[in-house]
Amino acid sequence: MKISELVDLFEKTAFNAKRLSIAAKIYEEMIKNNAFVFFTLAGAMIPAGMRNVISDMIKNDFIHCLVTTGANVVHEICESLGFKHISGVPEVDDVELSKKGISRIYDVFIEQKAFEGLEEFISGILKELNGTFGSYEFLQEVGKRINDKNSFLRVSYERGIPIFCPTLHDSIIGLHITIYSNIVIDYKRDISKLLDLCFQKKKFGIVIIGGGVPKNFTLQSMLLAEGFDYAIQITTDLPEWGGLSGATLDEAKSWCKLKPNAKYMTVYCDATIALPLIYAYLLDKLK
Repeated sequence: MKISELVDLFEKTAFNAKRLSIAAKIYEEMIKNNAFVFFTLAGAMIPAGMRNVISDMIKNDFIHCLVTTGANVVHEICESLGFKHISGVPEVDDVELSKKGISRIYDVFIEQKAFEGLEEFISGILKELNGTFGSYEFLQEVGKRINDKNSFLRVSYERGIPIFCPTLHDSIIGLHITIYSNIVIDYKRDISKLLDLCFQKKKFGIVIIGGGVPKNFTLQSMLLAEGFDYAIQITTDLPEWGGLSGATLDEAKSWCKLKPNAKYMTVYCDATIALPLIYAYLLDKLK
């Protein structure tokens, strides 16, 4: 059985299997109707092994604009420089890990030398740059200098896909920008560019992984436009706590971020499970 066949059958079940199937079909419709797809990526998705999924989705024209966190950018660059995340178990002595120069993200580990390599790479770029940049412009400069063909930063640069990072300052790269350069990351440029994208004469879709700042940064751009035609959200958070990552897509309609007749679905699932299944479904259905 193909994964796409399994996902199709999910629609005949219930709960989040059914939700996942409906979400996959909405994504398929987005692409078939030439919608411009904003993809927001929060959480430690690159350490969790999703980098090839993201870069391949860009290569296959399933993502037309990416909005992510500083942490995902940091770990993506580490991977592109040849430093690997190591799979393990969470039941460890974290103090002992610290002594050995190893950092932990639940059951994934990365060595300190990866961040030393990152610092050397980024500081070299920063010494070449002057002036003011939007985060998407700065990440184009980074992607231009990455040789790894599997890096989503490199793929996005080659294909002219903008990557916005509204939390770039909230990352190790933010520290490097402060220490090694006089460049300014101007988020006004990001917002202007994002608004330009939202005023294209197209249908619009949004795929939200996790929530957080990338979710709000992208959804709020539609406050001045007409709203999204399609929306998919994959989250493990719940709306009852009032946090953004659990906020429902119905709620987004009250802000006019989604059109009244928008097609939408929230999947309550770990994104490391749901996203590869949806991607495999799209690959088969949209060959």
